This record gives sequence, C-alpha cells and structure tokens, in this order.
Amino acid sequence: MADRARRFDDGTARALRGFGAAGIAAIVAIYLGNALFEPLSALLVLAWAWRSGTPWREIGFGRPRSWLLAIAGGVALGIAIKLLLKALILPALGAPPVNAAFHYLVGNSAALPGAIFLMVVGAGVGEEVLFRGFAFERLGKLIGESAGAKAAIVAITALWFGLEHIANQGTWGFLQGTIVGLVFGAIFAATRNLWFLIAAHAAFDLTALAIIYLDLEREAAGLLLG
Repeated sequence: MADRARRFDDGTARALRGFGAAGIAAIVAIYLGNALFEPLSALLVLAWAWRSGTPWREIGFGRPRSWLLAIAGGVALGIAIKLLLKALILPALGAPPVNAAFHYLVGNSAALPGAIFLMVVGAGVGEEVLFRGFAFERLGKLIGESAGAKAAIVAITALWFGLEHIANQGTWGFLQGTIVGLVFGAIFAATRNLWFLIAAHAAFDLTALAIIYLDLEREAAGLLLG
C-alpha cells in the first residue's frame, strides 16, 4: 500500500486527494455515476482510490479479523434489521404494509435475476462503497476524525442515503433508508470495514425481495402489531 501511495504521489494524485477543482470534480463524477448505471459509482470510487494513491483500508477494504464472522454476522444483522423494520418500526409509525414501488416483483420470476443483481451488486456492494467507504473517507479528510466529527458524518451520510430513496420509494423509503444509514454508518465509524456491511446490506435487500416476491408483505407488516 505504501509503495502504491509513493508511486502515485504526483500532482494528479495529490489533486484527487484534495478538495480543489480536480478533487471536487472527482466527487461529483462519482456521485453522478449511478445515474447512468449501478454500480458505476462504486467502480469510480475504486478507480479514484487507485489513481489517488489512497490505501484500500481507508475506504473500508481492510482484511476483517474473521471472514466467517464478517459475512455470517452481516447476513444475520441484515435479515434482523429488515424484519424489525417491516414487522414493528414502520407499522408503528403508520407506514403502508405494501411497498408500492416494488409490488411488481410479486411472483415475477422473470424480474428476479435483475433484481437480485441490483440488490447484491448495485446496493450491497455499490451503495456501501459509495455511502460508507468513500463518503466517510472524504468527509473525514474534510471535517476531521474527532468523536463529534464522526457523529456528524454518520448523520450526514444517513440523511444522504435516505434522500437517495425518496425518488422511487417516497417518504417511507426516505425514513427506512435514513434508519438503515444511521445503523450502518455507526458500525462503519466504529470498524472502518466494509465487508460486514456489504453482507448486511445485501441480506437486508434480499430479505425484502423474498417477502415481496412471495407476497408476504401484509403478513410480515402485521406480524407483531396485528
């Protein structure tokens, strides 16, 4: 990692790591990437990290202490959070039992491969690289790494993540995205490792997909509150 950082310690690398014209342009290009296709933003983050000489661990790709615990623990957390939101938190707040934006997936086997790809690669990998790995690195360099700064970064990225879900899921998508963003952001602030969160995010979305595909949304939403 040190060799890579030295090899790219030139004007372009320093400009990409900074917040001048080149650095801001890179940030804008990265955040606009998903407007073309997912997960373009994540691919651009990886390209930015490589060319700027930013160590992979700084965007969350350090080796976990245990791959088994990272993957299995992430999957368990993702499933648990989705079920808790669907069966308790969102119904208690008055959310409708059916997610209208994705109701077309009920029994729609033809749409499953594309949906699974987007939920695992586009969301699980892509959104975690973008909203946790890259966003935390950039904001950390901008406002610091104090406890207060980390809390602010968690809040900023959670709101940003929630806003990303308004266009196709409305207010309830924003609320759910913000809650998930707070949980995932707090975990990333403490661990600075993406592998656990990639597994959790993919499991969260795949659980949601299974509930919708099997037409169990109403049953799941009424499971605890009736």
